Amino acid sequence: MLVRAVRVGIADDHPITRTALRGYLDDQGDIRVVAEAASGREAIDLVRTQQIDVLLLDLDMPGQSGIDALTMIKAKAEHVAVLVLSGYPEHQYAVPLIRNGASGYLNKACEPSEICTAIRRVAQGGRYITPVVAELLASQVITPTPGGLHEQLSARELQVFLKLAQGCTAGEVAAELSLSAKTVSTYRARLMRKLEARSNSDLTYYALKHRLLD
Repeated sequence: MLVRAVRVGIADDHPITRTALRGYLDDQGDIRVVAEAASGREAIDLVRTQQIDVLLLDLDMPGQSGIDALTMIKAKAEHVAVLVLSGYPEHQYAVPLIRNGASGYLNKACEPSEICTAIRRVAQGGRYITPVVAELLASQVITPTPGGLHEQLSARELQVFLKLAQGCTAGEVAAELSLSAKTVSTYRARLMRKLEARSNSDLTYYALKHRLLD
């Protein structure tokens, strides 16, 4: 009996990444790339107009980030499994994104074969949790003491926080994340309150203390 190949969409703003992934995945036989997107907005349109089972989603994309797109995708196409494939280390974004509906989180440094394994798992309705992500999730469940203040941040707040902690100005953050300067200022004020900080230097110190920066 013939088994239908898993239909995959790729959302990444780098053409070379999409081309490499398409070539590798299509060679597997049981996985077929049927659509591509180069921005968060295109990713949202993709799941609405194409029949796909799994979406490989990058986080840093122009126009609308993968972080923002994830919420919209799960609202409009709940049946699509979203597998985040990002250059950011797991401890920065994996837990909040999985809580927001992602079926798994892979770092782009992983082996190509692991991407295939993850696609097959989430296409069957499961989640793909790497050992690193499993440890992060477990630490929040079994640790009796409260975690860091950053654990209360949304995925978008965390993204803005890390940009500021890395030394980016509000204008640079706005340009990189396709936000208005006013919106970034609002996020910054919210971060200062939630993280009990008084300056960007405090944000950097907090991020270093909790090992949130590479």
